[in-house]
Amino acid sequence: MQVKNKQDFWSGVMFILVGVGFAYKATSYSMGTAARMGPGYFPFWLGILMACLGAFILLTSMRKKATKTVVDPFDFRILGIIIGGILLFAFMLRPLGLILSLILLVMISSLASHEHSWKVSAANAVFLTLLCWLSFVKGLGLVFPIWPTFLGLH
Repeated sequence: MQVKNKQDFWSGVMFILVGVGFAYKATSYSMGTAARMGPGYFPFWLGILMACLGAFILLTSMRKKATKTVVDPFDFRILGIIIGGILLFAFMLRPLGLILSLILLVMISSLASHEHSWKVSAANAVFLTLLCWLSFVKGLGLVFPIWPTFLGLH
């Protein structure tokens, strides 16, 4: 068999590796049963399901009807932008607070897109910041600094 759709092939490989990794790590926890699930039960079966999905995607990439695609070379610049944005968020959460740190994270991470638009990035930043504030601070009651500490707001 020949790989026709290289994107699906490598996506399938990634799903299989991540799924098998999760399933393997989950075996170090108590499994329990379907009626009384232990801490390893859900991650184990989720990993198995992910590996099966990966195998399905991998096999469909070799079909005769598969769309022929190629994979572009890996762009380390994009990886650097994403990881840099996450690290900056981690270091700026306490001094800048959740709101400004999230806006900064989204705006920096959006630079990794090939179809970058400042208007879309700003709208995305506002939406995701509101969603995180509602989910984590209001919904789950997690304690984060909301605004910069030097402003004295809580």
